[in-house]
Amino acid sequence: MLSDGVKTWAGQLKEGDVMVLENVRFHPGETKNDPDLARALAEFTDVYVNDAFGSSHRAHATVDALPRLVPARCAGFLMRKELEAFRMALDAPARPFLAVLGGAKVSDKVGVIENLLDKIDEILIGGAMAYTFLKAKGENVGKSLVEDAKLKIAADVLKKAKSRNVTIHLPVDHVAADKPEAGAAVRVVGPGGFTDDEMGLDIGPATRDAFAKVVASARTVIWNGPMGVFEVEEFAQGTIAVAQAMADSDALTLIGGGDSVSAVKKAGVADKISHISTGGGASLELLEGKTLPGLAALETDDA
Repeated sequence: MLSDGVKTWAGQLKEGDVMVLENVRFHPGETKNDPDLARALAEFTDVYVNDAFGSSHRAHATVDALPRLVPARCAGFLMRKELEAFRMALDAPARPFLAVLGGAKVSDKVGVIENLLDKIDEILIGGAMAYTFLKAKGENVGKSLVEDAKLKIAADVLKKAKSRNVTIHLPVDHVAADKPEAGAAVRVVGPGGFTDDEMGLDIGPATRDAFAKVVASARTVIWNGPMGVFEVEEFAQGTIAVAQAMADSDALTLIGGGDSVSAVKKAGVADKISHISTGGGASLELLEGKTLPGLAALETDDA
C-alpha cells in the first residue's frame, strides 16, 4: 500500500522535520476512499489537520477515511476562515440578503436555489441558466442554451419564490450572437427579441445597471457563476459589471466558484471582496445545505 521507503522516512523524522508525500490523488485508493490506504497512513499519524476546504466535498481516503482513524484531528486556519464566512452569510445575514447565480446549467444550481429560498430576500440570475427560466416563462430565447428537461423545475422555482416573497431578477436585455466566439457579430436584444439563429451570451447594458442597483441595496451578497461567456471579451462585460458592483458595495460579499473568482481577478477588484472562497465544489455544497464529508470526518467519534 505504501512503500517501505515512506515508512522508513516516517520513522526517522526528528522534531522540526517535514516529510512531503506525492499528491495522493495519483494513488488509486484515494478517490475510492480505500480504508486500507487510510489505515496505512494512520499508522504514523498522531494528529490530522484538514486545511483543504477545496477538497472537503470529496469522500476520499485522506479526506474522509483517514481522519476517522486518528484521535487528534482538527480543521486548519483556512478551513476555519471558509466556514466562518459561510456561516456568517447563511446563518445570520445582514439584510437584504442577495444571491447572484450564473453559469451554464440550472441543474448545477437548483439545489442551491431551493436551499436558499428560505434564507434570502432576492436572487439575480444570469448566465446561460437564465434562459431556462425565461423560456419557462414563455419568452422567446432563440437558440440560447436551455435545459428543456428542467423547464418544469424552473417554473416551480419561480412559483416557490413568489410564495415566499423572494424576488427573482432575470435579464431584461441580452448580448446576442450566432456563436460564442471572438469576432462574432454581436447585438443587444430586448425581451424575446432573439432571431432563430441567435443565442444570449451575456447580460445586456440595461440588465447590468439593474443588477448593480440590486447589489448596491443589499447588505449580504453571495455570488456563484458568471453572467455570460466571460472568457470571450465580447461577452465579459456583464460578469465584470457584477464584480464591480460587489466591489463598490459596503455589504458582506462572498464569492464561491472558480469562474466567479476568475472574474473578480479579471476585473481587478479581488481585494475589495469580503471573502473569496478557495473551493468551488465545496462552496456549492455548503450553499445547498449539505455537510461536507471532510468536515463530518473531523466531527465524528469513530476514532
